[in-house]
Amino acid sequence: MKKEIQPASRVSEVKEYYFSKKLREVARLNAEGRDIISLGIGGPDRMPADEVIDTLCEETRKEGNHSYQSYTGLPALRQAYADFYRRWYGVELDPSKEILPLIGSKEGILHVSLALLNPGDGVLVPNPGYPTYTSVSRLAQAEVFNYDLTEENGWLPDFDQLEKMPLERIKLMWVNYPHMPTGTQATPELLQRIVDFGRRHGIVIAHDNPYSFILNENPTSLLQIEGAKDVAIELNSMSKSHNMAGWRMGMLASNPTMIEWILKVKSNIDSGQFRPMMLAAVKGLEADKSWYDTLNATYARRRAVAEEVMTALGCTFDPTQRGLFLWGRIADSESGSEAVADRALYESLVFVTPGFIFGSNGDRYIRISLCATEEKLREALARIRQSSDRQIQTY
Repeated sequence: MKKEIQPASRVSEVKEYYFSKKLREVARLNAEGRDIISLGIGGPDRMPADEVIDTLCEETRKEGNHSYQSYTGLPALRQAYADFYRRWYGVELDPSKEILPLIGSKEGILHVSLALLNPGDGVLVPNPGYPTYTSVSRLAQAEVFNYDLTEENGWLPDFDQLEKMPLERIKLMWVNYPHMPTGTQATPELLQRIVDFGRRHGIVIAHDNPYSFILNENPTSLLQIEGAKDVAIELNSMSKSHNMAGWRMGMLASNPTMIEWILKVKSNIDSGQFRPMMLAAVKGLEADKSWYDTLNATYARRRAVAEEVMTALGCTFDPTQRGLFLWGRIADSESGSEAVADRALYESLVFVTPGFIFGSNGDRYIRISLCATEEKLREALARIRQSSDRQIQTY
């Protein structure tokens, strides 16, 4: 009898990423001519800066720029990240020892987890929070402990709850500010408290920080807290802040010891980044305040329409949110976020993200992306209002 081939047990611990599955459904509807407006994914639709594109084109034509590169990236790129952190966050980093370029910061979630976690180690993951924190922790065969974020507590960690968890088993804690999906901004006091919590309990704090420049006049870094590098790792990305999502240009920063641990993992998984892209990223990191102001002016106009869309869907929201999304609470009469999102998709031909995918505390919420043109957002608004009018007439 032929032996049946089975996947690794870790495969059964995770599900296909929600957007991977749902976008196939959107593609099917579009193939039927339905013309779905997507307000689901946070994939910037605008172009990188001209000098970024020009540098990529120029460097791509140069002989010798197409070979393998260092696992730690170009020295010029690491220096550019260090300059970026000094200029915008007031954080000093040694580019030779405290910075590691990544093929997107999402990659870093896996590398950090594989470098730090043994099977059975505990990981603190926010609920709601980015689903990849949970899925990667399970791929690493760690045990996930969710810590609650609730609207009643301002979407902030409840430190009394955290202190009651089996902290002797916890090795890693994921935090993310401005928080995705709720848009909550961190205060210096909160970041200080998080660092103190990690230091007291010997827990590594991993701060995922890709949204700090979007609709946010005060970009912050966990590494601004004195002594944070002793216990913290910060991941950052050019995907949102520089319209370079498809380029997969990210980085992490920490103390030299943790960088060495993570590099051992990373160097056995990839073979470095494309040299012209790294040189182009250097140009992007040199952007001045006018670049971010122009970008945020566009997002501010979109955000105003997104708020109308959220209201048309019967949702309420906190206007102080930061980042690339709008997070809204569904009406009490609704059964859940998936029902609201499916109704928007199938009746209004508008794709929004149901909050349940971010954890149980997100089920009474939906998320709208600002990565659609103002024109598309207004069309989505019109469709939703038309659907609402038809329902009223039918009733």
